[in-house]
Amino acid sequence: MSIDFIVRLIGMVVLAIVGVSSGLSLGNLSSANPGPNSFSPEWYALTFGLVGALGGLILTPYLTTRPFRGLRALFSRMSVQNLFSALIGLVVGLIIAALLAYPLSLLPRPLGEFLPFVGVIIFGYMGAVVFHMRQRDLYAVFSSVAGKATPQETASLSDSRTILLDTSVIIDGRIADIARTGFLPGDLLIPHFVLAELQYIADSPDSMRRQRGRRGMEVLATLQKDPNVVVRISDIDVEGTREVDDKLVILARQMHCPILTNDYNLNKIAEFQGVTILNINELANAVKSMLLPGEILAIRVIQEGKEINQGVGYMDDGTMVVIENGREYLNREIHVMVTKVLQTAAGRMIFARPEDRDK
Repeated sequence: MSIDFIVRLIGMVVLAIVGVSSGLSLGNLSSANPGPNSFSPEWYALTFGLVGALGGLILTPYLTTRPFRGLRALFSRMSVQNLFSALIGLVVGLIIAALLAYPLSLLPRPLGEFLPFVGVIIFGYMGAVVFHMRQRDLYAVFSSVAGKATPQETASLSDSRTILLDTSVIIDGRIADIARTGFLPGDLLIPHFVLAELQYIADSPDSMRRQRGRRGMEVLATLQKDPNVVVRISDIDVEGTREVDDKLVILARQMHCPILTNDYNLNKIAEFQGVTILNINELANAVKSMLLPGEILAIRVIQEGKEINQGVGYMDDGTMVVIENGREYLNREIHVMVTKVLQTAAGRMIFARPEDRDK
């Protein structure tokens, strides 16, 4: 039997007893001054008992288990740090409200009767909200005051954060090398629904999707084995939606943390909703070599270009180099001079021509 069914039965019995008792009382009052259409106490007891049983059967979960499950889901989405900071803020707010309760109670009626209670609600709420919003700064200050952290460590603590990983960025594989360099401060958090999607891809009947899913599993295993990378897999879930991208965006808004991805659609959806995105493709484009027209570089011509006599080669970082009159140097490494650098939506493209033709 489910807990909902048990709670419904208990609520039905309790409210049925309350209804019978109320019906008997009302019936006795009615029989004291009987009228032409008066009912007997037993009739009142039966009617109120049935109404109470029906109300208990329907309403009890909404007053007991449903709010409890809502609170449990809310607390499960909160990290320990968020929960602890909110609890400390609530305690501080209640202490301030308690100190102000006596002065407020001395005010003339009716202010002195309800302002202490209002103060408890307002200061408790404000304390929890303020401590939750400034938890990192407060933790850094407490660590510095306690002498447990140097100024450099304090700055590091205040900058630490949790980063949500998307399925696409795990499958991509470059996250393992980036995390190993230390350019991602904080913990890498992988929700269980992302792991479930990765498992679903790894079990796909399509061989290409299956390979991508298994590569993602290998990348995840590599991240977990790296002692310098903190990877957490959490059972956090988001109710009300089934799409993984929507869950990630909602979770990032609730936890105030960025999403690491290379998914273009997720990037746009998250930006529209004010969520910070760390895009690996943008990072890759940002760290590519900067070249200026007139610079000389060695490049191997590996294929023909779209235009007549064009050759195409690639730099070590994957940047395409289109070589004018480079077709005759196919499968050879030559020195070329950069003539133009073009930034496109797909990345950076370099146009060049053989150096010896400029002499």
